[in-house]
Amino acid sequence: MTRYADIPKPIRSGIVLVDPDRGTPQRIIILQFNPDTLERSLSPQSAGDQADSGGGGSGSGDKNEALRLKGPAQETWKFTAEIDATDQFEVAAPDGIHPQLATLEMLVQPTTAKLREAMRLSKKGTIEISPIEMPLTLFTWGSKRVMPVRITELSINESAFDVNLNPIRASLSIGLKVLTVSDLPVGHRGAELYLAHLAQKERLAAAARGGALSALGLNSGDIGLGRV
Repeated sequence: MTRYADIPKPIRSGIVLVDPDRGTPQRIIILQFNPDTLERSLSPQSAGDQADSGGGGSGSGDKNEALRLKGPAQETWKFTAEIDATDQFEVAAPDGIHPQLATLEMLVQPTTAKLREAMRLSKKGTIEISPIEMPLTLFTWGSKRVMPVRITELSINESAFDVNLNPIRASLSIGLKVLTVSDLPVGHRGAELYLAHLAQKERLAAAARGGALSALGLNSGDIGLGRV
């Protein structure tokens, strides 16, 4: 007889809003289903990019910069999240999945209180009003991927509704930009979390087995003499 209790419960992915000063979680959003696929893109920040941007391949840029990096790679993530009321709720949900959608939408919206405060300052004649600061947002995909992010895309496709036109099923296309030390002030909690995320990558890379030159049809002499 199969013992279902022995089957490990899968870890869920999610988003955590953190107070950047205290480091305490303000809200935890657990995705109902883990996305089936993740689309990730890394763009290296090469020091020679600006010098070479003129095109033409003239080689007029500083050749000493060819192997140098200006900072961390710019990393973006994109995935589709699904919300389905028929699977999620065991009790009546008079609002359908409106609350779940609103929670995600508020990740890219300032609160009415902050907007009213900005309007009040503007009415008083304040010349410069600082942009509204949002909580620090973390995306988690297991313990090996916890990173500070900014949401760059949130596209919602509602595909089913109840008799009151409340959405009960939707898919969301979510785009994220990983925030690095190049994006955040020195000493910011998000910058420290990014460094921890990068250190995790370094540990994983160190655990990978290296290959042999012979598998490439080369030997150390070929590399040393530059015959490749």
